[in-house]
Amino acid sequence: MRLVWQLLAVVAVSLVGGQAIMAVADNWALRLVVGLLASLLAVFVYRWVVGRTEHRPVVEVARAGAPSAVGRGALIGAVLFGMVMTNLAASGYYHVDGLDSVTGAAGLVGFMVAAAVTEEVLYRGLLLRILERYIGTWLALVVSGLVFGLGHLLNPHANLFGSLAIALEAGLMLGAAYVATRTLWLPIGLHFGWNFAAAGIFSTEVSGNGTEHGLLDSALSGPRLPTGGEFGPEASVYSMLFCTLTGVGFLWMAHRRGNLVSRRRRADQSNADVTLAR
Repeated sequence: MRLVWQLLAVVAVSLVGGQAIMAVADNWALRLVVGLLASLLAVFVYRWVVGRTEHRPVVEVARAGAPSAVGRGALIGAVLFGMVMTNLAASGYYHVDGLDSVTGAAGLVGFMVAAAVTEEVLYRGLLLRILERYIGTWLALVVSGLVFGLGHLLNPHANLFGSLAIALEAGLMLGAAYVATRTLWLPIGLHFGWNFAAAGIFSTEVSGNGTEHGLLDSALSGPRLPTGGEFGPEASVYSMLFCTLTGVGFLWMAHRRGNLVSRRRRADQSNADVTLAR
């Protein structure tokens, strides 16, 4: 029952925040402010509902170390997307004609922060974390990644290939970042840095959602395999390569830290709990 309450609370705040941001989409300053407020509200609601239903300190959104973890994640995400675009530019598929909209990029900060926070508390904070208790880390990563990727099929220019690419690259990388650190702050930063670089800096399509007016006036065209086609560069082979390798790196870190939960380890823990109860 506690999972139901957690899902209801997180989904409700996500819907309210999303509608509020859409209502001010034409005003960059309001988009920035409303997006930041929506992200703060999402974290507050997640901390409150999980703390109330699980009766524990919600350490995955603890305040200590949050700014540095978000900052590191944002830097990694932006650098990764920059590597993708550098390869596309070197191949002649991406061209920059000058500056586009500084205010548009500023407004996208709020929008992308809200998207990163609400999606991470839902997919990693709830779905991955709870699945991991029952089926272990590996299967939880696969299932939560697939759900995350296929959820992008609802976007206007989405397709199955792009959604599966999201499941592979982002589902693995973001999930592994959570498992490695056991906090949501690093995946939130990664998610934001990647998305903001895509839309706010390079002005490209984000997950089939359409092209925003970001910092650069640019054009992307070419074969679907390297460019991602209508879905955007997230369906590019470069994105899949760089993000998957980063995800593997986080999994190695999680292994070194003893953060991977196997199904056997979970079963042993359950048996131990039963023995103690006797």
